[in-house]
Amino acid sequence: MGDADPVKAIVTPVRLEYQCSAGRAATRFLRGLAQRKILGARSRPGEPVYVPPRGADPRTAELTEEMVEVSDRGTVVTYSIVRVPSENIKLELPYVCINVLLDGAGIPFFHVLQNCPLEEVRIGMRVRAVWVPDAELAPAVTSIRYFEPLGEPDVPFEEIEEHT
Repeated sequence: MGDADPVKAIVTPVRLEYQCSAGRAATRFLRGLAQRKILGARSRPGEPVYVPPRGADPRTAELTEEMVEVSDRGTVVTYSIVRVPSENIKLELPYVCINVLLDGAGIPFFHVLQNCPLEEVRIGMRVRAVWVPDAELAPAVTSIRYFEPLGEPDVPFEEIEEHT
């Protein structure tokens, strides 16, 4: 290999650390989780409730200052079975990630599903949040340990189709 031959590949370990401010909307959301509350926000009555709140409506750019508490129960609108390990996720493989449309919310919320055999996971399934014990509550999404099936009848696809 001569000096004129290009180097085609290198392997370099990379580590990135970020520090960022949660902002007003996310701070309210995170503080709500520490009280077993799931808070979203909307720009005005009748508009979708964004969970977690975004600070502004992505469709209209209006501020979403009206905080709204939504249920910790909802409907699975999409899901994915994860079979690849990750250093940052300490769940036994395989596990299920879900987008759950919480009752009262206008967009799905991303989390994990447990206590459900893989072959029974489905779109339309009703689920509820399982919270950590009071002593472990914190202003973090990890205050919700996971979601699990409720055992209620499924929601018809037509009622959640726009969220899939």
